[in-house]
Amino acid sequence: MKSNRFALFYMSVPLLLWCMSSLHARAQRTQKPPLHGKHWMAITGKPLAATAGAQLFQQGGNAVDAACAMLAATCTMWDVLSWGGETQALIYHPKLKKVIGISALGVAPKGATAEFFKEKGYDFPPEYGPLAAVTPGTPGGLCHMLAEYGTKSLKDVLAPAMEMAKGYPIDAQTANSIERGKDWIKQWPYSKRVFLVHEGQEREAPHAGEIFVQEDLLRTLQKMVEAEQRALAAGKNRKAAIMAAFDRFYRGDIAEEFVRGSQEQGGLITKNDLANWKPVEEEPLHITYKGVEVYKLQEWTQGPVMLQALQMLKQVDLSGMGYNSALYIHTLYQVMNLAFADRDFYYGDPHFTPRAPIEGLLSEQYAKARVATINPNRNNPTVMPGDPYPFEGKVNPYHNLLRERERLVLPTTEKKENFVPKHDAASTVVPKRKRIYERVASISVDSVYMDRLWRGTTSVEAADAEGWVVSITPSGGWLPACIAGRTGVGMSQRLQSFVLDSLLNPFNTLEPGKRPRVTLTPTLALKNGKPFLSFAVQGGDTQDQNLLQFFLNVVEFGMKPQEASEAANINSNQLWLSLGGTKITDRKPREGSLLLHKQTSKEVVERLQEMGYTIQFGERTSGPINAIYFDERHGTLWGGSSNNGEDYGIGW
Repeated sequence: MKSNRFALFYMSVPLLLWCMSSLHARAQRTQKPPLHGKHWMAITGKPLAATAGAQLFQQGGNAVDAACAMLAATCTMWDVLSWGGETQALIYHPKLKKVIGISALGVAPKGATAEFFKEKGYDFPPEYGPLAAVTPGTPGGLCHMLAEYGTKSLKDVLAPAMEMAKGYPIDAQTANSIERGKDWIKQWPYSKRVFLVHEGQEREAPHAGEIFVQEDLLRTLQKMVEAEQRALAAGKNRKAAIMAAFDRFYRGDIAEEFVRGSQEQGGLITKNDLANWKPVEEEPLHITYKGVEVYKLQEWTQGPVMLQALQMLKQVDLSGMGYNSALYIHTLYQVMNLAFADRDFYYGDPHFTPRAPIEGLLSEQYAKARVATINPNRNNPTVMPGDPYPFEGKVNPYHNLLRERERLVLPTTEKKENFVPKHDAASTVVPKRKRIYERVASISVDSVYMDRLWRGTTSVEAADAEGWVVSITPSGGWLPACIAGRTGVGMSQRLQSFVLDSLLNPFNTLEPGKRPRVTLTPTLALKNGKPFLSFAVQGGDTQDQNLLQFFLNVVEFGMKPQEASEAANINSNQLWLSLGGTKITDRKPREGSLLLHKQTSKEVVERLQEMGYTIQFGERTSGPINAIYFDERHGTLWGGSSNNGEDYGIGW
């Protein structure tokens, strides 16, 4: 009955509302002009970095070459990431006519155990400093993509980044991030030496437009290029020469200095941790929504959240609700919360056991069962993970954990208790379980919380006339970053995305050699077997919220990429944060908390309040979305780059 009641309720929305809303959405003028190209498109988080991609295209490179050049440039510019971070990519191979997944995410070092951090009083690993680091992945990911799918040399691809490392006019956004984080930076001698160029003055960071020089990083990049060129001189082919640079970073003198500098500052990464790491190719996950095949990386990312949400949204008449009507917003919020509840319990590194029940999580029958639990008139403030195991013919081995989680959801009137997980503690017996799901409606959604929710990265999108398409969401090593010795490389902060107790997530509990479950989530979509959309966004836990809405704007409401990238989004805060803070209270879901654009109508706001939502308003309701749309009718490329941020695209 619930499912029928749900469907009938949604089908009753007047058609006039849809027509008015849809026409308004399609007629919207954009603040930034749409990009057009016939030969290629390059889009990323900074104008100079997009120029680096354009340079590679102009030199005859393909989309992989251009994407690698943009990746290198954004890392050198500290565009909310650096060279010690991680790279996640989807590549469409036009000759094989398939989508290829690349995981260049580092792993927990040997000494990083749950017990190690619990003994230090952490509920989650730290968010800054050398103890927050997994092994660097971006250098290896770039080398792998370029060697396997590019056409240019590493020397060619790194040339723009190396020129920047010699000195480039720093932008205000990065310079001000350095200034804001200078108290952290002063704790790390190598970071202090690079970033605080005016030490002792009122402003110690560089000024906007000042030439910012990174001599140590330049030497590191030069060493990689030297390794490649020596291999070529010795008769090695292009691919083997690029991988010689990989070896120098992970097993040679660069690795030695990285490890020395990390350990000097209290880090855990060893030479063996670096030497044993390598990027991984994988078969992406995908589902079909209204004739469009949507591809995401596997469940070590949060990407399957969007696929789960689309499976659920197949069951309702979205376009009939009206664009960003109260009913539409409520539906998205409920569906996203169901998907995120599953993410928060089931997602983790598929190379470790247990592996998430991803077949069940993505099945249409499971989606139907989840949708049937939605109340069309009211928010559910205590959404729990579902049980996908029966939908792949198995019995859930974590019934006890799920029952325990369910018992810990308190009615509003019950006594509130703080919870520090002890579920996996080997030396402690806890006589009475404290409450993991303390009610949080009274906790304000302040600027610190929103920073954790949106915590940044960048995105890289590239496509060419030959048919190569690349979507990358790189991240890690953001400011304030701890630089590892004289490498100039900022270490990752991704270890914080692990949990230390299996009651939170038995699939993402910290273990040495394991990849944390990350928020990073590039997207490719095909239609009729050909590229249709390539898109990604920065923004921590909001990424798949924003990308879901962008996709629906295009598919359901006929928007072009620039319109869809600028359109108002909603953000749900009713999920466990993946980043920021080391205590349970820093990460817990904010029940019913909903961010709306400040221009949302009074009628919509009032209806949502009646449904049980606590509303916040903002001008920024989405991270910067970058996208490429493939116009099959005209044989051209449309580019979109959000008006929120410094993201920039160039097409030809």
